Amino acid sequence: MTELRSSEADASRFRVRALVIGAVVFFAFCLIVARLVFLQVVRHDDLAAQAESNRTAVVPIVPNRGLIMDRNGVVLATNYSAYTLEITPSRAGTLDDTIDELSKVVEIQTRDRRRFKRLMEESRNFESLPIRTRLTDQEVARFTAQRYRFPGVDVKARLFRNYPLGDVASHAIGYIGRINQTEKARIQDSEDEANYRGTEYIGKLGIEQSFESALHGATGVEQMETSAGGRAVRKLSSHAATPGDSVMLSIDIKLQKLIEDMYGERRGALVAIDPRNGEILALVSKPTFDPNLFVEGIDSESWTALNESIDKPLLNRALRGTYPPGSTYKPFMAMAALQLGTRSPSMVVSDPGYYSFGGRTFRSHEGGLGGVDMHRAIQQSSNTYFYSLAVEMGVDAIHDFMKPLGFGQSTGIDLNGEVRGILPSTEWKRNAYKRPEMKRWFPGETVSLGIGQGYNNFTMLQLALAQATLSNGGIRYRPHMAKAVKNAVTGAITEISQPPGEDLGYLPKNVEVVRNAMVAVNKGGTGTRVFAGAPYTAGGKTGTAQAMTMGQNVKYNAKALEEHQRDHSLFTAFAPAENPTIVLAAIVENSGFGAAHAAPIARRVFDYWLLGEYPNDEDMAAVQKGLASAPIGKPRKAVDVPLIAP
Repeated sequence: MTELRSSEADASRFRVRALVIGAVVFFAFCLIVARLVFLQVVRHDDLAAQAESNRTAVVPIVPNRGLIMDRNGVVLATNYSAYTLEITPSRAGTLDDTIDELSKVVEIQTRDRRRFKRLMEESRNFESLPIRTRLTDQEVARFTAQRYRFPGVDVKARLFRNYPLGDVASHAIGYIGRINQTEKARIQDSEDEANYRGTEYIGKLGIEQSFESALHGATGVEQMETSAGGRAVRKLSSHAATPGDSVMLSIDIKLQKLIEDMYGERRGALVAIDPRNGEILALVSKPTFDPNLFVEGIDSESWTALNESIDKPLLNRALRGTYPPGSTYKPFMAMAALQLGTRSPSMVVSDPGYYSFGGRTFRSHEGGLGGVDMHRAIQQSSNTYFYSLAVEMGVDAIHDFMKPLGFGQSTGIDLNGEVRGILPSTEWKRNAYKRPEMKRWFPGETVSLGIGQGYNNFTMLQLALAQATLSNGGIRYRPHMAKAVKNAVTGAITEISQPPGEDLGYLPKNVEVVRNAMVAVNKGGTGTRVFAGAPYTAGGKTGTAQAMTMGQNVKYNAKALEEHQRDHSLFTAFAPAENPTIVLAAIVENSGFGAAHAAPIARRVFDYWLLGEYPNDEDMAAVQKGLASAPIGKPRKAVDVPLIAP
């Protein structure tokens, strides 16, 4: 018997199914509406910005870097525009194959490949990196014609830093180089992150580094409409970059070059200061280096030559080279004795040619100088006088007097990288050594401090600052190299403010005693021959400092020593003596007696600054070899000597 289906039951089931399907459709529609509301209302601003971003691109405009000029307006660092051939590694396929093919179109040397690989190690994969710089117009044309063959490769116009005087004043000016990963991380964590978008180079040394914020300028932006393929269609808006300000230095670049030329192939440092305000007139470190080598990324051969050279051309000897001051320390010891009441100017000390202390004999002038007072002790450079003075004062009293002069301290110069050197004291020794028996200060160690030996180690900047302070009657100014900033937009020149001078409280009569004795050095002492015939009065002090420790009973013989083991030649000086406008401290490494090498350089520095005179070729050659004293022949007028030889 066949069972008939109930139409009522079927209708009921259909209604249920229809309701379920309707509910599902309604739920799906609600989801669509909800998603639409979420996208159109909740995320409207977000998605609109993304859409705009897909349609447009914001391109940073890197500002022109500011110039660096000397006190007379001579440009020391500038910019030039050139074409570069650049590769974006992430878009260029197999790099070696790409570079091989490129070399058939544009000359690519082995050093270019090495530099490119090094840049890749320092950069991200999506950054555009130069494989060749300074392309000629012909090379640009050849590549442009075949550009379709090289995805990820393009020609770009870039500004390059240029140092027109090459290696002159390179340690003072510094250089720029490509931003490395450490510098990128530091920039990203600073407030300057936005200002460095698109910037690939940064100051690495000298003024370029110290005044980076002023020289860099303000980055601009350009908003471009782009196609789906990412190519620019048209410019929508633009905010121009603000060029960096120019920094005007206090150095006289012709004086700087004169000094560097007089050093010749010798190593050393010289710092010249205006004692009336602390302006650096010359800051010399020899040998120098060419900062242009670093602008595009230095090649490995040049880097190896600079980094491994025994002469250490990358070392800024003026700021980072530390040396015993030798006898140039004696005037400061005399000043300490006068100020502290340890000795009077008229007190006579017997100099038999040696000094005995604690069972040891310390050398002085062979045969002795007899009885010497303070004036004659400085003029004739009596070791015995200052050995005994150091013992009478003690190491801590010496330390406390020398510290305000700047010895063993940071001078505060507006260049990075300055070292402190060593101004010894009992506390210093306790902290400097680990072994208990080495922490104790022994009385015999004080003796050599009086003649600028022992633990004493200072920079030429510190020695020049101390001499400037003493020559200026005890008023100390902070040394500085940047004189003013010139606004790139308005052209307004703003002097860089400096703190007022600090008066160390020296009695004028004590300053006069030491000053007169230093003048006597150049009139009847070790500097007499060098300053013979000078139409001005100059004070000075020669010095010879040991580069290696020798026993008291060992006789010094330069010929028996390796060149790097011989004594250093030092000289400090000021002129004119009545009212000094220039003070200097100089060292010529491993060259011997101060009057033979360092002092002749100082004489010609003063002749240039005070008289406008420049040594002739014969005189220059003699100074470079340490064979000159007073100027030879007729000097040239400084204004007639070109900065760059024709």
